[in-house]
Amino acid sequence: MIISFLTPLKETMHTISSGLLAPIIVILLLLVAFVVIELGKLMVEVFKERRHFKVDVSALLDAFQKKNELEILNEIENSGLYQRQKSALRELIKHRALPAASHQALARRLLADEEDRFARITNRTDLIARLGPMFGLMATLIPLGPGLIALGQGDPKGLADSLLTAFDATVTGLAAAGVAFFISRLRKRWYEDDLTSLEVLLEGILEVVDNERRIAE
Repeated sequence: MIISFLTPLKETMHTISSGLLAPIIVILLLLVAFVVIELGKLMVEVFKERRHFKVDVSALLDAFQKKNELEILNEIENSGLYQRQKSALRELIKHRALPAASHQALARRLLADEEDRFARITNRTDLIARLGPMFGLMATLIPLGPGLIALGQGDPKGLADSLLTAFDATVTGLAAAGVAFFISRLRKRWYEDDLTSLEVLLEGILEVVDNERRIAE
C-alpha cells in the first residue's frame, strides 16, 4: 500500500528533476557568458582607469592648503584621480557655500554613493560565485539517475553520456564561480583603496573650507 502510494510521488520527482536539467544547463552557460563579460569589463577598468597608477594623496592634500576654489579644482583636474573621484570632489567644492553641517552631510552622501556603486558592481560577480557551484551540482546529480538506470540495464553508452554531462556541469559551474570570485576579490581591494582615498580627500576639502570660514569670521 505504501509502495503504491510512493510510486506516483517518485515519478513526479523524477519528472521534475529531469525537466530541470535543460534550464539548469542554460543557466550555467549564461553564468559563463556573464563571467566573460565581467572579465572584459575588468580589463577595460585596468587600462582605462590606470589601475597601475597610484595617486599621492598626502601630496594632494598639501596642495589644497591655502588655495582658492579655482586653484584646488586645477589641482584635482591635474591629478591622477579617477573621473568619479574628481566629480565627487568638484561637487563638494561647488557647494562650499553651504552651512558646515550641510556641507559635511553632502560629503557623506557623495562617499555613500560611491560605496553603493561599488557594492552593485561586486554583487554581480559575488552572485555568480555563489550560484555557479549550486547549479553545477544540480546539473551533476540529475544525470546520475538515468546513468544508474542505464548501468542496471547493461547500457554502458548511456552511463557514459550521463557521466560526461555530470562532469561537464561540475567543471563549468566551478570555473564560472572561480573566475567570478577572483574578479570580486580584486575589485573589492581596488574599491576599498579608492574609497579610503576619496574619504581622505573629502575630509581635506572640508577642513580647507572650515579654515576659510574661521578666517572670514
